[in-house]
Amino acid sequence: MTWTDERLARAALTAAVEPGSATMARRLCETTPEDLWRRILADSGERWHARARGLDVDRLVERSEQAAMRFLIPGDEEWPTSLDTLARVEKSGMGGVPLGLWVVGPAYLADVSRQSVAIVGCRSASSYGQDVATEMAYHLVQGHTDGTGAQTVISGGAYGVDVAAHRGAMSAYGTTVGVLACGLDILYPRGNVAVLEQIAATGLLVSELPPGRHPTRPGFLARNRLIAALSTGTVVVEAGWRSGAINTASWANALGTAVMAVPGPVTSSRSTGTNKLIRDGEAILVRDADDVRGIVGELAPEPERPAGRSLPTDVLNATELAVHEALPARGSYGLDELAASAGVSITQCSAALTVLEQLGMAACCLDGTWSVTLGGDRT
Repeated sequence: MTWTDERLARAALTAAVEPGSATMARRLCETTPEDLWRRILADSGERWHARARGLDVDRLVERSEQAAMRFLIPGDEEWPTSLDTLARVEKSGMGGVPLGLWVVGPAYLADVSRQSVAIVGCRSASSYGQDVATEMAYHLVQGHTDGTGAQTVISGGAYGVDVAAHRGAMSAYGTTVGVLACGLDILYPRGNVAVLEQIAATGLLVSELPPGRHPTRPGFLARNRLIAALSTGTVVVEAGWRSGAINTASWANALGTAVMAVPGPVTSSRSTGTNKLIRDGEAILVRDADDVRGIVGELAPEPERPAGRSLPTDVLNATELAVHEALPARGSYGLDELAASAGVSITQCSAALTVLEQLGMAACCLDGTWSVTLGGDRT
């Protein structure tokens, strides 16, 4: 990694500007990082001027190198292109492509994020939630029995579901990425330091914040958008009505990546958020790693079937089967109504209907609605 003028300017900006600032992102569309940094240093009227004037950029670089960090910027080979989708989404004043990412660990971020699943949930997770997160992560990083379909597990390093997912991935000797809301030289939360250090030794720790920065509430919210953007799908295991995990799911939905949720007891406050996501059609219900891979990854090879009668629906994946089962026995449904009933997105529903129509299992009516049918000799 070479400390070019652009890399130095972006590193300095991460120390002066709040992470995820949509204002900064818009300004960078109009000028270069180098010019913007010079302007902030020179103009006392700039909102970030005082913080910028107090920054020792040379010391910042020295501190990062002492901690074996590297600083990635857009255009680097290790920069995940999925982060560029953040340019088109803004929520509550946050948005835009990160100024850069501070990373520690042997994994190569662009590679490990290509096939990746985020597992997030509440910090006060129940034993049920922790068990589900651990087992799901364990099997996701392993992949199928033939060695295909392995996923990287991404989470936020927090207590509860996050750390359970990280531990599950590492117990299977898989790759896990921790996206943190603090400088990577002052790991938080302190109770998870041993796990976070193990992630840094075997996988990757990532942060928008430079060395020496402590976490803040806005920093956690900005961190959530990175988790969503780095992953091809997000699984919420346990979450209340208002939580960081639900915020992560909202970013994933805005970015158009798959959102999944594990249902929980209707009597548990820890599952009100996940159950609501499923009920409102904002997440697909999943039970285990196989369900998740069927949505975001490579399907398992078709197993040898025992002799006996097979069903037409045996050839369908989880999403196609959900849409098929949501088709009414009589009458027809419109696309919106069918997607909501199946618990999938409009895009996923439309793709599933195309497959079902080709298989003779669904028919499009003259008014554009859809009905169930079993065409051909399938009994």
